Amino acid sequence: MNFSLRQILALVVVSGISIATACGGGGEPTDDGADGDAPAAAGPVVSPDSAAMITGTVSFEGTAPAAEPIDMSEEPTCAEKHPDGAMRQLVMVAGGGLANVYVYVKSGLGDRSFPTPSAPVTLDQDGCEYMPHVLAIQVGQSLEIKNSDGILHNINTQPTVNRGFNISQPVVMETSREFSQPEVMIPVKCDVHGWMEAFIGVQAHPYAGVSGADGSFSLADLPPGEYEIEAWHELYGTQSQTVTVGVKETAEVSFTFSSDMAGNHVPLGEPLVLR
Repeated sequence: MNFSLRQILALVVVSGISIATACGGGGEPTDDGADGDAPAAAGPVVSPDSAAMITGTVSFEGTAPAAEPIDMSEEPTCAEKHPDGAMRQLVMVAGGGLANVYVYVKSGLGDRSFPTPSAPVTLDQDGCEYMPHVLAIQVGQSLEIKNSDGILHNINTQPTVNRGFNISQPVVMETSREFSQPEVMIPVKCDVHGWMEAFIGVQAHPYAGVSGADGSFSLADLPPGEYEIEAWHELYGTQSQTVTVGVKETAEVSFTFSSDMAGNHVPLGEPLVLR
């Protein structure tokens, strides 16, 4: 059978349409992830025109417990990093300010959700100490665990809400982990060096921090509203306050811990539910 050039071209076009339809090229367009709108970022972005801030100070009254010497004679690599001798100081006070207090928004954010930070939070093992001693991290955010000593360490987390892990780091190296649920607080131990301890606070939002050497802290870029702010210390338990902050306002709160609070209940591993 003989075909004209026009007939041959028509057959090619029709065949092409049939093949495209069979491969999903016809009818409703398929979503292969290459086109279309990108997924929206989780939660609202707080506009700079309305963002509020809460700042404050954590103070200490009374006599702080004395620091305890740490015997690192069996770990000369770490001992060399403490020329004046290694000390264990759980209550760090300078000028009346109390450091290493975990401060966070406990309630008031409602059902808002927030994007997971792309930058990791680092927990280092340096001089046979966890650095920092208390840290804040967000759900899903990467925790980069470093061994800067180059000797055997292990990182044993002891949560009750999240899934724990116990990993070894025998050399200079880094390991990444993350937490899937809010939790205040997660203790971290080293089974090789019994004096090593740290605490991790996990939130579903970015409004958490740790008081500095002078006791100061800040929670920035908050939506205006009323919040319950809680402060946590490993020896003295928790305190909370309610504060209202308006559009582009800065509200101040202060917490005072004292030596009389020793023995208070210290929440560890209790689930935090934001309402």
